[in-house]
Amino acid sequence: MSGEHKGGLEDVVVSTSDICLIDGNEGRLVYRGYDVDELVEHSSFEEVVYLLWHGGLPTRKELVAHTRALASTANRRLPPKLLAILRALPRKTTPMEVLRTGVSALSAFDPDAADNSRDATLRKSIRLTAQLPTLVAAWERIRRGKTPVAPDPRLGLAANFLAMMRGARPSPLAVKTFDVGLILHADHEFNASTFAARVTAATLSDVHSAITSAIGALKGPLHGGANEQVMRMVERIKTPVRAEAWIRKALADKARVMGFGHRVYRVEDPRARHLRRLATELGRQTGDTSAVEILDIVARLVSADKHIYPNVDLYSGAAYASMGIPTDAFTPIFAISRVAGWTAHVMEQHANNRLIRPRSEYTGSTHLAYVPLDRR
Repeated sequence: MSGEHKGGLEDVVVSTSDICLIDGNEGRLVYRGYDVDELVEHSSFEEVVYLLWHGGLPTRKELVAHTRALASTANRRLPPKLLAILRALPRKTTPMEVLRTGVSALSAFDPDAADNSRDATLRKSIRLTAQLPTLVAAWERIRRGKTPVAPDPRLGLAANFLAMMRGARPSPLAVKTFDVGLILHADHEFNASTFAARVTAATLSDVHSAITSAIGALKGPLHGGANEQVMRMVERIKTPVRAEAWIRKALADKARVMGFGHRVYRVEDPRARHLRRLATELGRQTGDTSAVEILDIVARLVSADKHIYPNVDLYSGAAYASMGIPTDAFTPIFAISRVAGWTAHVMEQHANNRLIRPRSEYTGSTHLAYVPLDRR
């Protein structure tokens, strides 16, 4: 077999979708026709989830019912036997490993596990979107030797998650910032984790299997783990006064600096602008803007040297850190948001399915003669 091929499938169109558009030249991110800038200003994560799943914005009555379903204790709580599994895990288990294991295990407790119809998949998607925050927060408490905080059906998803993580009501600015972060991460076309989910869904596997596949892809440092690496860099730099010398040395050593560039965007990632603003406001509220100051210096020098722009990962970690969230929980938080997009793509794949089965161009030998074992 011989023909054109592109490493990493760069710019290869593998399917059609009406869920998400990335305009890399204009720096626009669009969900179902709505610019993410508009959604950040006017919407909520719950409304964006509805938009991604149903293809349009809800009426007030629809949004109330949808929000109530996502907030209900029945959908948010974890089965006691799953909590027992979490308590049995070694405390050194990373949050992403726990998330991958937990989502896979949740399928065993789901009443619709064997039903792949659109209605059943939608019900499972509601439960998964409601359960992921509880799962991430529960592990954070368990690994610290604390009792998990029960979900509060009176709180929206952002406020409830922060309350479960910290054991205390978060500030309005923290809730708003977290909600915006969820909106900005909700979908991003055929990125690695979404494509992994669609490949799994294309075999007519179930939504829990597809989301487990997506989490496995998201775990890698070239995808969801990038914002963790950014904050590790900030921790090594320590103070703004050290930032310029540190990053100039990194550039001279040709070290990889995470949080910059994107396979699709040719200009600044529109999500980075919102997260920088919110991370700055949070830093001012907590009295520590050093992380954003360091990242601003890094952004200026890297952009000037490499002519690439910040992406969503550069400032998201600084915002989460200002809320007291540990660095290794950043990627699971990414999943708490992106599960909305993943499940939307699973439903779209199932609705017009064709098995995803690409070919490869073979570059090995073709006519080797077998050598008997005693002559090798």
